[in-house]
Amino acid sequence: MSDTKTQDWQALSELTRGRPIVVERVRLVEQGVAIEGAFELPRLAQLSAEDQVFVAAFVRSHGSIKEMEQVFGVSYPTIKARLNRIAGSLEFIETDPTPGREEVLERLARGEITADQAVAELEGCR
Repeated sequence: MSDTKTQDWQALSELTRGRPIVVERVRLVEQGVAIEGAFELPRLAQLSAEDQVFVAAFVRSHGSIKEMEQVFGVSYPTIKARLNRIAGSLEFIETDPTPGREEVLERLARGEITADQAVAELEGCR
């Protein structure tokens, strides 16, 4: 990100102060297309500028708390507390959700799974 774009993003982060915002227009620069609607920012983009820097540093350090201690000049408990606070503000995205009842029954009807497999999966349904 260029310095100007970084400054713009930091200014926007300061302006919103973590309050929810909705983006109403998105422009795809290379395609010359603009899309209007109501778009929520990804949760990481909703973090304060300081927390975004912290998360980026954590990823760049490959999750090394020892390296984070050196970069930020703070103790292990301080790093852990901040990680816990940030993690608590982020929704967990289910990457392999439990299939719903209808989906299991449809797969059974198509013969993709056995009755025993369907029963086992249905026991795991919410």
